Amino acid sequence: MSLLTAEHEEVRRSVRKFTEGEVLPIADEHYQHEQEIPEKLLKSLGQLGYFGLVFPPEHGGSGMDYVSLAIVAEELSRGWLSVGSVMTRNLITGALLLAHGTDEQKERWLPGLASGEIYSAAAFTEPDFGSDTAGMKCRAVRDGDHYLMTGPKTWCTMANRAHVLCVLARTDPDYSKRHKGLSLFLVEKEPGESFSPPQMSGEHIPTIGYYGMRSYSLAFEELPVPAENLIGGQENQGFYQLMATYEAARIQTAARAVGVAQGAYDLAKQYAQERVQFDQPIAQFQAVRHMLADMATEIEAARQLTYFAAARKDSGQRCDLEAGMAKLYASDMVERVTSSALQIHGGYGYAKEYSVSRYWRDGRLFRIFEGTSEIQREVIARRLLD
Repeated sequence: MSLLTAEHEEVRRSVRKFTEGEVLPIADEHYQHEQEIPEKLLKSLGQLGYFGLVFPPEHGGSGMDYVSLAIVAEELSRGWLSVGSVMTRNLITGALLLAHGTDEQKERWLPGLASGEIYSAAAFTEPDFGSDTAGMKCRAVRDGDHYLMTGPKTWCTMANRAHVLCVLARTDPDYSKRHKGLSLFLVEKEPGESFSPPQMSGEHIPTIGYYGMRSYSLAFEELPVPAENLIGGQENQGFYQLMATYEAARIQTAARAVGVAQGAYDLAKQYAQERVQFDQPIAQFQAVRHMLADMATEIEAARQLTYFAAARKDSGQRCDLEAGMAKLYASDMVERVTSSALQIHGGYGYAKEYSVSRYWRDGRLFRIFEGTSEIQREVIARRLLD
């Protein structure tokens, strides 16, 4: 029995048409020059409703399900990973507000996040604390009707273009309380490369791939944040609020991995049928044929696991185990598949002018971001054993 309905297939056709017409034609040029996603393309994503895909209509969203979200993320990432990822930040912030925000916070922020008129960025990681979320040390100290925020953050993707940062900070000065002393804040800022030091400083982190969105190291120095921007209005709930969003984030990340792998496979299959060696297309050689067979099988396995996790979430069932499995398997899969796709291209695969090198560089990232593969295995093992 298929998990996809006729409506889901129509969503796929629509997103694929958009990707082939608007994303793929510009992806390679922008990637090779390390350029950001054009603002015009971001506006199109907003007009199509992708930023607020799973938000309810009363908050400006499309009211669609998580299977649809997985399909949209997959198809956009098939063209360019950054385009499939750009909506992730708004989805995370929006999910936090929907589940934990006050009525005033929902009314103020959700419509703009859903339409793409507001861009959000997540500032959770610190230079010394990545997977160890509970160890965060960035402080937020209450001072009248504001909090004064001080400390570093890193790997804040799209911080420059964001209108609001979702920041995890410590509100209980007792560091021994670890996860019990953290809170989430919405920190407003003006979009652009000019931050406002010394209260907020930002520095671009050069990377080897994932071009289209830039990541930043940030530093706060007694930055005033209105108390009304504390998500939920209650201190020391941030860790629990954040953990509750991970199911959706991991499903969406797994879907992005499937899309990148599918894009690389499509290129490898086409190249194998066109590249002639020893008087025949290399697709006629058993070694290449078997590589393509393995790639297609792994992609489909990851896709179905991702859809299964999304369907469980849509049904209201607990799905942290399935979402973790989907993210883990898809992350490992995409590295293998993009590497095989590059291998099929031979020396040309290592040339920047061939698109497959873009997929290969982006594919390696999945085992690191949104929870490393090592952390995923630990989370899965705890669920299985406990």
